[in-house]
Amino acid sequence: MRFAFNEEQEALRDAARSFLTDHSSSQQVRTAMATETGFDPDVWKRMGAELGWTAIIIPEAYGGLGLTYVELVALMEEMGRALVCAPFFSTIGLAANALLVGGTEEQKQRFLPGIAAGETIATLAFAEANGRWDASGIETLAVPDGTGFVLNGTKTFVLDGHTAEVIVVAARHGGSRGEAGVSLFVLPASTAGIERRLLPTMDQTRKQAEIVFRDVKVPASALMGNEGEGWSVLGRTLDLAAIALSAEQVGGAQQCLDLSVEYAKQRVQFARPIGSFQAIKHKCADMLLRVESARSASYYAGWAASVDDPELPALASLAKAYCSDAYFHCAAESIQIHGGVGFTWEYDVHLYFKRAKSSEVFLGDATYHRERVARQIGL
Repeated sequence: MRFAFNEEQEALRDAARSFLTDHSSSQQVRTAMATETGFDPDVWKRMGAELGWTAIIIPEAYGGLGLTYVELVALMEEMGRALVCAPFFSTIGLAANALLVGGTEEQKQRFLPGIAAGETIATLAFAEANGRWDASGIETLAVPDGTGFVLNGTKTFVLDGHTAEVIVVAARHGGSRGEAGVSLFVLPASTAGIERRLLPTMDQTRKQAEIVFRDVKVPASALMGNEGEGWSVLGRTLDLAAIALSAEQVGGAQQCLDLSVEYAKQRVQFARPIGSFQAIKHKCADMLLRVESARSASYYAGWAASVDDPELPALASLAKAYCSDAYFHCAAESIQIHGGVGFTWEYDVHLYFKRAKSSEVFLGDATYHRERVARQIGL
């Protein structure tokens, strides 16, 4: 087992950091988040067509690069550091993973090449207004109708749901409960009966939407896997997404530390830099400890995903729980170190604080994931 990136993986990280330095600067992030779409179409196109990031975990048979989750973790960490505004996580971390885990061969051939080329934006719609992230939170109904199905329900907290061209949606059959009776469907966002609305959110760097399904008729070919057995696919997809998100959180936490150290060197009080004060030193040291521990958890979970380790569910939850806490702690401490200016619009710290909070609760907060691990090990 090798706990270090190889030469090619390091090259990917370096190239990503160089590109994002030029195309995800503070000003560019602020410009993108102020738009309704939430991203720069030209930068998004270059991520796919030029850099091949959207093809990273998609097999070569579907137009991808066929790389592993280790490469994706390395890339997501750099994206988190740069606070990237792009539909990458929704398209690759959520929708593409769902198709790879549970899509039929026909569905993979239809949707994955466009995703790999960066031409298709996709997302996963599963959470609802009840705020639950487990199977019991799925209330949207899928009613058999001839050879197809009719979907009715409302999905919320859907990342990039207002701009996605392909939607993977989770619904359950009438009378079912829990993990039983859940099915996944993949369909174009232009399907009749789908209504989408952009939601106002605290974190403006990551857009979310509400999607309403009103008597949406879908053919049998839209069903992913076996009818009523979709939770195994969705559960696996959410584990993989949690690992990708944990890597992004590590990058954000690292940037909060870097911003704090740089400010502590420059800000002078009582004729000396505030970084020379013991209290500030202690805060930065504690942040460093949390960042490095979070990085270890995320990297290990990414390795487990790349080799299909049977402990993946527990490792995904452990990584998500620890990285969520670490990111939010570092963002909050960074604001404290910056003082009153930390939450002013001119400084970037508040943007990371908001992303840290939204990432903490998305896919389940630390408490949810710790309880999940406890159940998995029989406690």
